[in-house]
Amino acid sequence: MFFELLINKFIKDKNNIKNDKVRNSYGLLGGIVGILVNVLLFIIKLSVGVIVSSIAITADAFNNLSDAASSLITILGFKLSSMPADKEHPFGHGRLEYLSALIVAFMVMLVGLQFIKTSFNKIVNPEPVIFDFIPFILLFVSIFLKLWLSKFNKYVGDKINSSALKAASVDALGDVFTTSCVVLSFLASKFTALPIDGYVGLAVAIFIVYSGFNLVKDTINPLLGEAPDPELVKSIEEKVLSYENILGTHDLIVHNYGPGKCMASIHAEIPSDISVVAIHEIIDKAEREISAELKIYLVIHIDPVCNIEGEVKEAYDEIQKVIDEYDFIESIHDFRVVGEGKIKNLIFDVVLDVTKDSHLSNEALIDLISERVKKIHPCYNCVITIDKHYV
Repeated sequence: MFFELLINKFIKDKNNIKNDKVRNSYGLLGGIVGILVNVLLFIIKLSVGVIVSSIAITADAFNNLSDAASSLITILGFKLSSMPADKEHPFGHGRLEYLSALIVAFMVMLVGLQFIKTSFNKIVNPEPVIFDFIPFILLFVSIFLKLWLSKFNKYVGDKINSSALKAASVDALGDVFTTSCVVLSFLASKFTALPIDGYVGLAVAIFIVYSGFNLVKDTINPLLGEAPDPELVKSIEEKVLSYENILGTHDLIVHNYGPGKCMASIHAEIPSDISVVAIHEIIDKAEREISAELKIYLVIHIDPVCNIEGEVKEAYDEIQKVIDEYDFIESIHDFRVVGEGKIKNLIFDVVLDVTKDSHLSNEALIDLISERVKKIHPCYNCVITIDKHYV
């Protein structure tokens, strides 16, 4: 495959994609290829557009020029995002890659909006489009070049998990569609005098704006704090549970500071009768090994749990019956009975299902559960924490 030939030629240690230098080399290669292909397409389409007086082709040409500028921004984004952490940015500058993708998306929208205006003017004041066979062939060549570029960006973007290159791939695929529409309008000009060129130019421009909007949405999500990759969540939970004396996990939170730069915290349930020194050694080892393996910064909080038996088992079962009546409550954890004598505290966390609406505030839900428990066991006071999944 030609993709692999390019990678073998220009990227050393190509399989070590977790290394920042190797990852940046992939980004640089993707950006340079994007610039070269898009500049070539701009020259081809602008020449054709001027020769045949087509606004649709000219609009498509400047769309390619904006794509070349986008590739330049992508390269800059990779360079800046790889800067080391400093006092002001202790987790590094990885989110700059998302910002570069966002700038690319806004540039795409700007080009589309400009050509909506130009295409509308062409509809109001139409000019004849001169069909010529050679420009027609050149437009077909440009379609195949864009299709190849889209596949290349997707290949590299998937390989290094780059939102910027994945966005460039989607944008290039959109260009394949828009150029195909332009080719059809160019061909139609041979058979009709209707101002098809202006209408197709308008359709192309609207599609460019729509593509830009989708890119904005895709690139702004990680900046706003989207849910982490389910595979990463699964890996963290499974690996933590693989260590001795860790009975369960909950409250996993993952913060994304850029591609390959994540901080995660998780609560690990451990037997309450184990030595603090012993469990500290286990947790330290788990944090160190999982962080290195998954290339994240992992912090594990320990939650001692008692054996659920006797009075604790009875109380747990009764609370579980109450909880099961509400479909918006997913589970409970950190359950314990605290105190001596007749009056005791039941302490536990309630996990809500975020996909279902309880129509209750957290305070109202706590009061509701406490009242239900009080009717069953007047001697129990509930100390409840409302929790939810962040993954």
